[in-house]
Amino acid sequence: MSSKFKGKSADRPDITRAALDPEPSTVHTKMDLVSKTLFAPFSNKKKDTSRILTDLAPVIMTPRMMNAAATVSSRSRGSLGASAPGGSRLDFATLGRAPMRLTLGTRRITSRDLQIVEATDELLDAEIPEAEGIASDVSLLRGFNATVPSSEKNRTRRKQMRNINTPRIGLKKLGMSARGMMMEDEEERSVASEDDVVVVSRLDERGKRKGKRRGRESLSAAKALGKDELRRQTQEILLDKENLHVRRSLINSEIVEINNKIKALDSIRERLEQDLLKLHEDELELDDELGGVQERIEFEEAAFRQSDNAKTAPVPHVAPSRRRRGPVFLPSEHDELPPGVAFMTLESHLTPIAALDFSEPYGTLVSASQEDSQPRLWDLMTGVEIGRLRGHRGAVKCIQVEDNLCLTGAEDGSVRLWDLRLVDEDDWERDGLADVVEEDEGPAYDGELVEKPNGIRSSESSEAGTVDQTGPCIRLFEGHSKAVTALYFEDECLVTGASDKTLRQWDLATGQCVMTMDILWAISHPQPTISGTGIPNHLFPSAAASAGHFAVPTPPSADGSWDMYEDFVGGVQFWGYGLVSGSGDGAVRMWDMRTGQAHRTLMGHTGPVTCLQFDEMHIVSGSLDKSIRIWDVRTGGTFETLKYDHAVTALQFDTRKVIAATGENGVKIYNRTSMQHSSLATNGHTQPVERLRYMDRYLVSGGRDAAVKIWTL
Repeated sequence: MSSKFKGKSADRPDITRAALDPEPSTVHTKMDLVSKTLFAPFSNKKKDTSRILTDLAPVIMTPRMMNAAATVSSRSRGSLGASAPGGSRLDFATLGRAPMRLTLGTRRITSRDLQIVEATDELLDAEIPEAEGIASDVSLLRGFNATVPSSEKNRTRRKQMRNINTPRIGLKKLGMSARGMMMEDEEERSVASEDDVVVVSRLDERGKRKGKRRGRESLSAAKALGKDELRRQTQEILLDKENLHVRRSLINSEIVEINNKIKALDSIRERLEQDLLKLHEDELELDDELGGVQERIEFEEAAFRQSDNAKTAPVPHVAPSRRRRGPVFLPSEHDELPPGVAFMTLESHLTPIAALDFSEPYGTLVSASQEDSQPRLWDLMTGVEIGRLRGHRGAVKCIQVEDNLCLTGAEDGSVRLWDLRLVDEDDWERDGLADVVEEDEGPAYDGELVEKPNGIRSSESSEAGTVDQTGPCIRLFEGHSKAVTALYFEDECLVTGASDKTLRQWDLATGQCVMTMDILWAISHPQPTISGTGIPNHLFPSAAASAGHFAVPTPPSADGSWDMYEDFVGGVQFWGYGLVSGSGDGAVRMWDMRTGQAHRTLMGHTGPVTCLQFDEMHIVSGSLDKSIRIWDVRTGGTFETLKYDHAVTALQFDTRKVIAATGENGVKIYNRTSMQHSSLATNGHTQPVERLRYMDRYLVSGGRDAAVKIWTL
């Protein structure tokens, strides 16, 4: 009885374990079902997927089941058959409630995945576009088969089929021994190449050949391959050729891809180089801004000292606008304007613009046109004409404006200093016509001036260079015998250049002519000349060397128009005691204002110099020879030459750019850092530009269309 009970008790653990654990066949069946459920989207049709989702829908994605599924998914695959806590069994329903996270990854299958699976056949049948030129005729599988090492097995097999079992020696060994490179210890370890074999006949012990001497048989005659083998080798050879074509296509595609990458890298390099140039421009802009701030500090300190001691303190020195550095004060609305656009047009002149200058952006502008002796005064804030400067008896050729002072030079050989604050618009509108009638009734001006003992040539209306203080003209400078074509003043010093081939230095305070510099004398007594292109010193012997009338035809402009150029002195500028002038003989001369002598002549232009400007490092000059030359002040050599299609009539530059009028409707801009050319043409002139002047981001230009345009830079 006990043994019977004992046997039953001994069998009870097995029964209990069998009750708790499912049978192995049942476990495999359920695992197969789970696998089928999980991987059904990759092998079943749409109806099967819908049926599976219908079966799982009542119990899936509920909060309670989500928690249970998280517990189940955290277990290992080997614990699927183990008993759950609390005696609950893990069945298919529990697995169905799980959000399908029994894979190695953590990504869950979504409805989007099921849509892709349902459209698997369509996606496989669809043609995938491939980039042109990148192995378009080679499939991925074909390329793999052509590049795997096993693709060479056919060639190796054919090579082995052609091997003949013959006595052999290593040719490599023979070659090395012939050069004395074989070592004694390498003889025993030397292995002959299987490929490099030759057939030799055996020798007897005495070194003599056995038998009679026979002809050498061909190696190919000793072995027959058969038709099947030859057909097989033919197919293998064709397949190897196809593999070569595939590999060639793949290599070509890689080359194309590398070329594309090189192009992309080149574009990135260009962009980075542009960024470097932009940083260089920003650095130059900061240098200019720093210089402007330092000048402002000096000015305000001098003004403060003057306010403390108004009697003894000197007048604060203000650098002229042509040498003023740094940004200028602009209205806040100026930033809203698009760059490179002419946003304002001043139309009042009837003939091409001959000269212009302004005090500051949105300040006061003075402009003059050909055959007009009365320059016009404009308010740039409103674009309204304020008045006119009456007094000259010939067309005005050059203008310079600094704050409220304006200097004008005209064909009558005189220079007038104006106080722009005294110009009255009402007086101009009321008395303008009467003044014209009175001038016509007076004696005609024949260009002859009377020289007075003090060296100042003056008309009868002036006394020692002074005029009536009730009008805007506060001083008159007369001494040139022909038209004044260039002038420049700073502080109390004025330098003028005229068609009488002389330069004159004046004292603004007294109106006295301090010094006269004769260009003809400098031509006849040449100083050390630095040539830019080997041009001879006397370019225009008939015009420059003689005291007669100077006239040179200008090259045709973009519209085909041309004129006679009669301004022998195209531009002057000084800084301290250094004076630079450009003249009709194509020379740029550097003068010492203390001695009045030209100590250096820069030759290179093949036409008259029409404009120039210089700073601490460079002199920039423009000429009728359709070029702009940038000279190095230290060496006197040509630093850079800019070529254009038409004559250069005006220019201005700073450390970052050169802006020029080059006989075209647009204003030309040359970026000195990136060496790129651009043009301003939006809402611009309808005829070639003749004159220009800019400050910071504010530009004024005048053209042959008798219009004055205001631009943003």
